[in-house]
Amino acid sequence: MKKLLFYLLLVPAHGTNGEGSLPIGSAIPRADVRVKDVSGKELTLQQVKQENGLLVMFSCNTCPYVIMNQSRTKEVCAYAGNRHIGVILLNANEGDRQGGNSFGEMQAYARAQAYQWYYAMDNNSVLADAFGASRTPECYLFDKNGKLVYHGAIDDSPGDAVQVKKHHLQNAIDETVAGKEVSIKETRSVGCSIRRA
Repeated sequence: MKKLLFYLLLVPAHGTNGEGSLPIGSAIPRADVRVKDVSGKELTLQQVKQENGLLVMFSCNTCPYVIMNQSRTKEVCAYAGNRHIGVILLNANEGDRQGGNSFGEMQAYARAQAYQWYYAMDNNSVLADAFGASRTPECYLFDKNGKLVYHGAIDDSPGDAVQVKKHHLQNAIDETVAGKEVSIKETRSVGCSIRRA
């Protein structure tokens, strides 16, 4: 834990408020682009989407914020899946494919975390570019009509699970499934920069 906290001091915590990113209300971008899941299966975002929507999270294997938020990631992904929302994590770290974000390392990471959803490689950061994604972790929730209803962080305390007061993504899932307008549509993502080639 001390080692992780020390590393966090070395890695700047970047945020985005949605500037240059996909606007709320947008359709799923590049929904027909095929990505390779850690199972070896190729699929599209349209195929992942379920009857109540789609959750896309840009993630990776190595970012300290991803690692620190891993239990929360697993909880909210399972929460979405149980409510008939398709879930996919995308690794767009094209600049680190020879290191900790290779396909083999992704497979090992997904096994170690016992992922029950898709974890796929975003080759050449094509989908990250289409979404305007810049961080890991960074979340995009689409409703049953494929419209973006939430973009941002999992909750209001990425750096400390004990301090969480608002579960932004879970609340957005609840409101979406209930057919309500999402009350908080955008929040600040905090994490590591996506390493594009």
